[in-house]
Amino acid sequence: MPNAPTFDDVWRMFQETDRKMQENARQMEETDRRLKEVTRQLGSHGNRLGEFVQEMVRPAVVRLFKSRNLPVHQVMPNVAAYDDDGRFVMEIDLLVINATTAIAVECKSKLTIEDVTEHLERLDRFKACFPQYGGYTLLGAVAGMVLPDDVGRHAYRRGLYVLAQSGDGVLLRNDGDFQPRAW
Repeated sequence: MPNAPTFDDVWRMFQETDRKMQENARQMEETDRRLKEVTRQLGSHGNRLGEFVQEMVRPAVVRLFKSRNLPVHQVMPNVAAYDDDGRFVMEIDLLVINATTAIAVECKSKLTIEDVTEHLERLDRFKACFPQYGGYTLLGAVAGMVLPDDVGRHAYRRGLYVLAQSGDGVLLRNDGDFQPRAW
């Protein structure tokens, strides 16, 4: 029959277990730190890709909306609204305006149905958040580098202009019969 461990043996096992647990905790903290850094870098790349899409779309909207008898006088990127307490409320990727019409454009690297739904919700709240455009006719548009056909059809049916990458440029997918929804 083996000898029972002594108090010193148990104490050494406890100390070794404690040391291993502390080392595991340090490794988990390091893993957490690295994961946060990778997440930050991915977010940064996502933001850069979004900026790239906006920069492709921004010069194209002048030409594309002019072809629909909507002259463009200004294109403003990243127009943000805040409440009275300074809390962020919403952001419009590109705000395209002339003397009577404002077009809020949502730009995505890959546009989804959820993106379209969220943009429609923003359009519903737009004039409350940007009261200076209360007298304007508000239209909406979505733009994507990757724009699946079903998403484009959904946006079209909801009254949004649909802009998509085509080769080196951007084209308007709405046909001549399209009637935009006004907010």
